[in-house]
Amino acid sequence: MKGFILALQFLTRLPAPRVQADSEAFARSMRLFPMVGLLIGALVAAAAWVGAHVDPWSGALAALIVWVAVTGALHLDGLSDLADASGAAHKDRDRLLAVLTDPHVGSFGVVAIVIQLIAKLVLLHALVEHQMLVALILVPFAARIGPLGWTRWLPSLHDGLASRFRLAVRPVDMASWAVLLIASAWAAPAILIAPILIAGWGWWLRHKIGGISGDGHGAGIELVETGLLVALLVGTVVR
Repeated sequence: MKGFILALQFLTRLPAPRVQADSEAFARSMRLFPMVGLLIGALVAAAAWVGAHVDPWSGALAALIVWVAVTGALHLDGLSDLADASGAAHKDRDRLLAVLTDPHVGSFGVVAIVIQLIAKLVLLHALVEHQMLVALILVPFAARIGPLGWTRWLPSLHDGLASRFRLAVRPVDMASWAVLLIASAWAAPAILIAPILIAGWGWWLRHKIGGISGDGHGAGIELVETGLLVALLVGTVVR
């Protein structure tokens, strides 16, 4: 329970009891990131269901507002930083890393956030219209398996959050969440594209930047979530 509370406090702005924890306990809480994703997904789906009683656009907007509010735009910040760094220094890795550490938001970052929010809103509208609310619960869950894989696979860019989690993620954690992901495919087969999206983002980080940081995790979660929304919609239309 302590690990879940720590993960909840880190990934969301939801109220949670205060717990005392050292750096090792905080790192171990990463194992439960996907569980927090299930809670986020349930809240997003519930908001979509309530809003859908008005119309699909209201459902989509309610879901998006809850999604951003619950996470505190934490992952959008990472996406913004990666967009600024990639856009301003796409040919110079040293310059890219320097921009990545700049806390200010540039034009590339603003554009990335706007496009991401519009994309999610449009995709949420389509999924609400197709009554895919149960599948929607799985999106934040599957995307938050990503940090476990990226942490084990990629070197850390600096001595920050990403490096702190490396030894805490065990093969059994990866295997357990993979089994649950496969089991969840009975409700939404398209969710099984998650490992491909996660691996693709990891490949991009390794070849473009050379490793992982907190921003890489945040941006990856956002992009995997959007990719999963697309996959769910395509799967619905094809079916």
